Amino acid sequence: MSTHEARLKALREQLLRDRLDGFVVPLTDEHMSEYVGAYAQRLAWLTGFQGSAGAAVVLPEAAAIFTDGRYTLQVREQVDGNHWAYVGVPETSISDWLAEHAADGARIGYDPWLHTSDWVAQATRALAAKGATLVAVTANPIDKVWADQPEPSDAKLSVQPDELAGKSSAEKRHEIAEWLVAHKAEAAVLSALDSIAWAFNVRGQDVDRTPVALAYAIVHADATADLFVSTEKVDDEVALHLGNGVRLMDRDAFETGLERLAGKRVAVDPERAVAAIFETLDKAGATVLALRDPAVLAKAIKNPAEIAGHKAAQARDGAALSRFLHWLSVEAPKGGVDELKAADTLRAFREETGLLRDLSFDTISAAGPHAAIPHYRVDESSNLPLEMDRIFLIDSGGQFADGTTDVTRTVIVGTPTAEMKDRFTRVLKGHIAIATAVFPEGTNGGQIDGFARQYLWAAGLDYAHGTGHGVGAFLSVHEGPQRIAKPSYPGGGPSEPLRAGMFLSNEPGYYKAGDYGIRIENLVLVEKREIPGGEQTMLGFETLTFAPIDRALIEVGLLSPAERAWLNDYHAQVLALIGPQLEGEAKAWLEGACKAL
Repeated sequence: MSTHEARLKALREQLLRDRLDGFVVPLTDEHMSEYVGAYAQRLAWLTGFQGSAGAAVVLPEAAAIFTDGRYTLQVREQVDGNHWAYVGVPETSISDWLAEHAADGARIGYDPWLHTSDWVAQATRALAAKGATLVAVTANPIDKVWADQPEPSDAKLSVQPDELAGKSSAEKRHEIAEWLVAHKAEAAVLSALDSIAWAFNVRGQDVDRTPVALAYAIVHADATADLFVSTEKVDDEVALHLGNGVRLMDRDAFETGLERLAGKRVAVDPERAVAAIFETLDKAGATVLALRDPAVLAKAIKNPAEIAGHKAAQARDGAALSRFLHWLSVEAPKGGVDELKAADTLRAFREETGLLRDLSFDTISAAGPHAAIPHYRVDESSNLPLEMDRIFLIDSGGQFADGTTDVTRTVIVGTPTAEMKDRFTRVLKGHIAIATAVFPEGTNGGQIDGFARQYLWAAGLDYAHGTGHGVGAFLSVHEGPQRIAKPSYPGGGPSEPLRAGMFLSNEPGYYKAGDYGIRIENLVLVEKREIPGGEQTMLGFETLTFAPIDRALIEVGLLSPAERAWLNDYHAQVLALIGPQLEGEAKAWLEGACKAL
């Protein structure tokens, strides 16, 4: 089955054999992960879609792929519209589409290990309105027809040292135990891979770009834990690190472990745990408490060791990015640089640090019209050259043992148009507005999201993604619960109050379909701010990312004196931190790039 058309046909034939009239295909794994291992890339295998968020529904005579505003252009480039309808979310939900298109009395299959209980309940209600039913499958029909489906990774776990983690695994388990006692619970199920990595101070290589291992965990109120992970992945060093308080069991024994919680009060996160976990506990007779994973907020609020590590990672990453930007300034105008070469060159500069573990996501190396696709991913078939007088956008990051980075820079190769400069400067003004924001404790990201958009709104413009996401400490580059976003946008929804110690991105943008795109992204740290004469506890942001912002794209007259002062001060910090790490022509270029406006 070399074509996606053939794969769709094979799936429909399998659904007939399984007595199903449709099937829902999400882009996730058994842990509700954003980035998944190769074995779980069912949506990409079936449709060709390479984005990091989406879903599909296959019916006998119709099929649809669901993506949000970040992928409006990308999905049309990668998925054949002759076989798939393009559906935008959240404007139309999968449940709503099924209710409209499924036949009366249809049996629509779903994999209970790939959906939340809330989604199952919602879809069940929507289908019931027309006499259709949602059917849990015991074996995923895509797995039955995907002949060369990769096996899950067998990579070994590694220890995240306490000096980088800032707290031992035993301390973290005791804090979770205290949380359990406070909530009158006897155990908590951890199924999110980054929560498990954080709680046990381990890392893995089972998911590209995210240093996690495929595992489940049950933490008990006595601070002991059961860790369900393939035993061949745990060597003596990791076993010694985990200690006697952690019982190691094979990942395949997880369902049995859940059944042993019969009669107990068990905390399970409805947002991060799949429906099958809830169903297994219900059948076993456990009392399920729908509570947020106790690691989520603790993981989001970084301790001093994690903050110090992140700043060290940012310093070396900023130097690698600055070397790349210098290289680009020399080579791009000559011709011969394309999106793949640019991405490979930036990775090489990061690798020269000797400390890069992985990228933190697939680099978005986007020339000209591709820059208008917020989550574009280049491959051999889409690769474009960097051309004169066109914008080039590169969004990238690295995984280092002491920190996870994520940074976007937009540059002009040649001379920008007046419109490009206007749009870039409006994005920059919004970026500065977030960077300099001061707000009372208890404020959530949704309340300040408009700060970044106001200058675009004034010109009748906007962007269809959130302004900021949380970032992990040598963990997921997209980490909750903190975010800066409209409730209706990706990463939106109920918003978490921002707290001192949280990392977030600051990344407003602008995208002109078919022409160019702009995004300026730095990472920031929420910190307390002392306001003379103030009556409330106030918070603000410390910028953590340091690399030059392209002065050639700035319409200086659009900046206020305070904004110019911020940019000049920022570039002075870039030069002070990054300059000593560069030499020769690269250092001279940086001095020019950081020159005061």
